[in-house]
This record gives sequence, C-alpha cells and structure tokens, in this order.
Amino acid sequence: MALRPAIWLGLFGLTLGLALWQPLSGYPEAWVIGLKDVVSAAMKWLVEEAAVGPVKFTDLTRGLAWLIEQPYELAKSVLATGFMDGVGRRAEQIVPPLSWLGVIAFVMALGHYAKSWGLALVVGLCFTYLAVFGQWESAMVTLASVVIAVPIGVAGGLWLGILAYRHRSFERVLSPVLDLMQTIPIFAYLVPILFMFGFGPVSALVATVIYAMPPMVRITTLALKGVDPEIKDFATMTGCTRRQMTWRVLVPAALSSLMVGVNQVIMLSLNMVIIASMIGAGGLGFDVLSSLRRLNIGGGFEAGIAIVVLAIAIDRLSQAFAERSTRIVPPLKGNWVKRHPRSVLVAAILMVSMGLGLVLPLFQTFPEDSALTTGKFWSNGVKYLNINFFDQFEAVKIFVLNAFMLPIKRFFLGIPWPWAWLMLVALGYRFGGVKLAVMNGLMAAFILATGMWEKAMITVYLCGSSVMIAAAIGIPIGVWAGVSARAGRVIGVVIDTLQTLPSFVYLIPVVMLFRIGDFTAMLAIVAYAIVPSIRYAAHGVRGVPEELLEAGIVSGCTKGQILRRIRLPLALPEILLGLNQTIMLALSMLVITALVGTRDLGQEVYIALTKADVGRGLVAGFAIAFIAMMADRMLNASARAARIRFGLEDGHV
Repeated sequence: MALRPAIWLGLFGLTLGLALWQPLSGYPEAWVIGLKDVVSAAMKWLVEEAAVGPVKFTDLTRGLAWLIEQPYELAKSVLATGFMDGVGRRAEQIVPPLSWLGVIAFVMALGHYAKSWGLALVVGLCFTYLAVFGQWESAMVTLASVVIAVPIGVAGGLWLGILAYRHRSFERVLSPVLDLMQTIPIFAYLVPILFMFGFGPVSALVATVIYAMPPMVRITTLALKGVDPEIKDFATMTGCTRRQMTWRVLVPAALSSLMVGVNQVIMLSLNMVIIASMIGAGGLGFDVLSSLRRLNIGGGFEAGIAIVVLAIAIDRLSQAFAERSTRIVPPLKGNWVKRHPRSVLVAAILMVSMGLGLVLPLFQTFPEDSALTTGKFWSNGVKYLNINFFDQFEAVKIFVLNAFMLPIKRFFLGIPWPWAWLMLVALGYRFGGVKLAVMNGLMAAFILATGMWEKAMITVYLCGSSVMIAAAIGIPIGVWAGVSARAGRVIGVVIDTLQTLPSFVYLIPVVMLFRIGDFTAMLAIVAYAIVPSIRYAAHGVRGVPEELLEAGIVSGCTKGQILRRIRLPLALPEILLGLNQTIMLALSMLVITALVGTRDLGQEVYIALTKADVGRGLVAGFAIAFIAMMADRMLNASARAARIRFGLEDGHV
C-alpha cells in the first residue's frame, strides 16, 4: 500500500517527461475512421428516404411538430401577441393578450396560494420589473415556451422514471442514454432536430425537452425507490392493482421529491432559452443573442437580467409548490366563491384591466415611453473599465496565460497518444476495476479513431485549468459557508442567483473586458461552474455528525484541528462529488465559449451547427460526452472509496 502513491507519482513524472519529449503526440491521419461521413449519410437517408409504410419519416416528425405547435401558439397568443387574423404584415389583432396587470395579479395569487403574501410580493415585483424595464413582450414569449416545454418534460420524465422503477432491465438500458443526454452538448443534436422538425420554435421546444427531461427521470426513479416499504406492503394487502399502486400510493407518497424534479425541469428549460433562440425561438434568449452578436453591452445585460428575474420568480413559485405538497391543508367550506377568493379576484382584475385597456392602453400594455432602461449604465460601466483599467486587465490576462494556462496546454498536447490511452485505462482500473478500465479504453479509442484527439486534449486542458481555479476558489468558500451559519446564508443567496443565470450571460462581461481567447473562455467557465464546488463543500462540512465534533472538542482539539482532522476528511466524498459536477458544468459551457474563439471540441460542435453538418456535430458531441463520462465514473468511484474508508458506506453493497 505504501508504494502506491510513489508508483503513481512516478507515472506522472514519466508522463511529464514524455510530454516534453513529444514522441507520437499526434494520432496518424491514415488511421482515422470517417465516422462523420457515415453519420451524415445516415441522417440524409433518414430525412429524404426513410419511411414507415407509405408515410415518410419526415412527415411523421413534421406532424408531431404541428401537434406541439398548436398549444405553443395558443400560449403565445394568450400571453404575448394576442389572437391574430391573417398572416404576416397584413395580420390584425382581433383579441389582445392578457393585460400586464392581470398577469401580475395571477402570479401574485399563485404566490399567496403556494406560500404567503411575502412570496406573492416577490413574484409580483419580478413581473413588474419586466414590464417597467421594457422586457414584457419578450418575457411572455419565453414564458409561453416554458409553459409548454415543462409539462412535456415532466410528463415524459415521470413516465420513463416509472418504467425504469418497474423494470430494472429497462433502467440499466436507460441509464447510459440519460448520461449521454446530459453530457452531449445541446448544440450537437440541434442539427438533427432542425432536419427533422424544421427551423422554428417547435425545434427549440423539442431541444429544450431533451435537455431538461433527464433530471426528472432520475428523480422519479429514486423517489419511487425511496417510498417506505411499509406503505407498499399496506397497499398490497388492501388489494391494489399495479396501476393503483403507482398512481394512488407511490406517486402521492413521493410527491415532495417529484416536485424537486419539476423545479429542475423548469430551471433547465429557462437555461435553454438563449440556445433555443439560435434555431427559431424568440423571446429574451433572442434578445441576448442578438445583443451579443452586435456587441450591444447594455441590451445584452438588460435581457440577461430579465431572464434571471423571470427565473427567480418561477423558481421560487415551484419551490413553494413543492413545500406545499408536503403540508396537510384543511378543506375550505362554503360555496365556490368563498372557497376560491383568489380566482375570483384575478378573474375580476383580468376582465376590468382588459376592458379598460380598450379605452386606455395603459391598462393593457405598459407604455413604451415610460419604460426605464439600464442599458446606458452597463455600457458606460464597461467603457469606463476598459478606458481606465485596460493595461491592468491585459497584464493579468498575459500573466495567467503564460504562467498557468499555456504550460497545461503544452503538457496535454505533448503526451504521446499511446501513453495517454494506457494511462486512462490504468486510472480506470485504479478507481473502478476492470469494468471502468474497459470503458475508458473504448471511449478513448473512439476519440482517437474519429480524429478528435488533439481537440479533445485542448478540451481537457481548458476544462482542467478552469476546474482547478473553480475548485481553488469554490471549496474554501464552501468550507466557510459550512462552518459559519451567517456566511452560509449570504453565500447561499449568491450561489442561488448564479445558478439562475443562463450560460450565455457569463460571456457578455468577460468578452467586453478581455476580448476573445482562451483566458476569456476560462473566466466564463469558472463563473458558470463554480457553484457545485461551493455547494457540495458546504454540504459536506455541515453534514459531519455532531457526536464526532463533540468528541474532538472533548479531546482538546482546536477549531483549526477539528476542521483539518475531522470536518475536511469526512467531507471529502461530498467535495469530490462537487468537483465532479463542476467538471460536468465546465464541459457543458465549453460549447458556449466556442463563440469567443476557442479551438476545442466545443468549436467543432458549433461549426457543425453553422454548417448543418450532422456527422461532425454528433461525433464531436460524443467525444465531449465520453470525456465527461470518464471523469464522472472515476470521481464517483473515488468518492465511494472515500466514504467506505471513513465508514460512511458499506463496502460490500
């Protein structure tokens, strides 16, 4: 056992030496398999020739698109555009959308019903902000997309989760599919979605559902497995059928956990709004994207803040409904009006405001000439920083590039590919045995054989350097939040806000201050991926059993010794899981940072999207997914080993 650290240290030294020597660092082009062309040809056949009987495959997908489009157009008409007569410029509005006052009254009623007047005030202020700052119509288009995508994602995730719970063989097949859905960059399957469903909001909705559904599936399966066995036994003794067991016993018993899954679907759907705007979705996402393309700092910030405000309101509402599902609410007495006073009040406000809106437009839509704007503030702020601190920013950028990032890049690009492959297999065996070693070997072989090795190494370098900085900053902050209740509350609010920011929003300030390049990409990745390092470290430190802390105090340990010898070792499994999630978020952000000039697999995926090259996008996407899965399996295995070592888990399970 004592030799193992020395052996691994020696292997690292040998790897470093080989990287500096650089023999066989590049995979021979003659050995590359043209999988990209095969995938593109298969996609072309699927779109142009594939058929189910007399019906072409694309007819089926376009029919499905039509079914999805109808409720979306209805939601958009009700919330944003109103009901129109005619098409294009000749279209006339025959029925206006819901008034801004009515929508605000409705969401406030939801907040009061779910929790309290405090929540009603918060969500009311959020929606008022959208109106006052001129973001109302775009926000309502975005909300219409969420209103349609979330029920589809929740229903599909619930159904698949129930099937996985009932059939363990299906769960084993579904698990790697979910892994791929969560790790393949969304850009990679935007192209096939466009081919099958056409350009427009429907393709954006389909992509959003694919992106947001996996957490609901996993949470459903775990929640159903976590139902008390005594409840299941009692239901069996009362003669419940399989259907009754599922819908009258298991699902109600797991409702609080299932609502967490609903919240995750909502937040991931909102996180997709900017990416979805690339393939035809409008709303706030399109506003951010167009501002980013025009380098309109103020407009980008305003639309980005509007997304955050909308996300905060919906997040708080969904969390409140999740908490309400665990409470026993006594039934109200009286007639329908007395039982539903909020509904009556909201209906009255809607009718009055829309009626008055026919005479005074103020009651229907917030006046444009009265709307406030912060665009100039943000633009002037960035301009001031660039004028007065350009040299300092550039000095920091050059120092970090030369002293930290470029040496890491040269190391990964210099490792001979046969040695890198062997090391991945060895690491897989070290952490997870033969099964993980074989998986690592096959996935690394795929990356080699498809000609993606060099770009994969750039991906690992950029992700690795970003994760190192995120962990170096995030873990100490998380430890501080875990040992200090006051700091934990403040830090919790900050990281909750960071989690609601869409990934594109992080690009705007760093591009304006540092231009394009790897350093800019690294900053955006760190800002986006740091939250799990903080959250998991805080959770791990906070979760150390009190009796162990008391034993340390009785033994005479100082606060520093308790932290170093008790809290941190026992929190190690959680810290490793946080590191795992940081890597996953960093890899997902890499495709977004392709917009600022990186040359990694994310850039391959983005180029494939712009050229509608299905094969190129999917192969690069699978390469990113395989990197993510190798890191995920090895870190999960090391976290489990740490739990076993500290007696937190049975090693025989």
